[in-house]
Amino acid sequence: MDSAYIQIKNVKKYFKTEKALDGVSMSFEKGKIYGIIGRNGSGKTVLLKLLCGFMEITDGSIEIEGKSLGKDIEIPASLGVIIETPGFIKEYSGLANLKFLAGLSGRYLTSDLEKVMEQVGLDPKSKKRVSKYSLGMRQKLGMAQAVMDNPDILVLDEPTNGLDKKSVDEFRKLMLEYRSKGKTIILASHSADDIRILCDVVYELSEGKLVS
Repeated sequence: MDSAYIQIKNVKKYFKTEKALDGVSMSFEKGKIYGIIGRNGSGKTVLLKLLCGFMEITDGSIEIEGKSLGKDIEIPASLGVIIETPGFIKEYSGLANLKFLAGLSGRYLTSDLEKVMEQVGLDPKSKKRVSKYSLGMRQKLGMAQAVMDNPDILVLDEPTNGLDKKSVDEFRKLMLEYRSKGKTIILASHSADDIRILCDVVYELSEGKLVS
């Protein structure tokens, strides 16, 4: 376990008297896809938010390449995320949203953003405003945002929510491609097929505890 890229060690997260996570330990290596499963309220989304640095840990630690999250680093250095419904500027087109977000983090090439949109099944030339997007299109744009900086870690909560079968197949193909590039992918999903087809390792949570 000491050689793992990411280590979650005896992590606890309390909200007042509620134990959202109670002593969870996991490890993640490069070049693998990990599934996090469990019923609603099992702690999956809380765990993912802690892993991204979006919440403070009550007790325990999360280490990425030996650096402690919340102490040595605030968020993972190279991270792509989909957690809950992705938020965008509704009056902008999909490409305009990606340009805005990419501009916040530094330089970008429009051609790279267009390629990412095509990878997830969106037309970068479309002028359609995000306010007119379907749930599936918003999910695709969220995936484009998550991968546009070519991150080393992808954290995805229900990434195929709202996608049709063709789009789900394209998503799975993209994830397998990213795995082959040595990325670490952590996804929470209620889709048994996503878990079966994609995941090398599966962790199951129940009532805030790791059960398998």
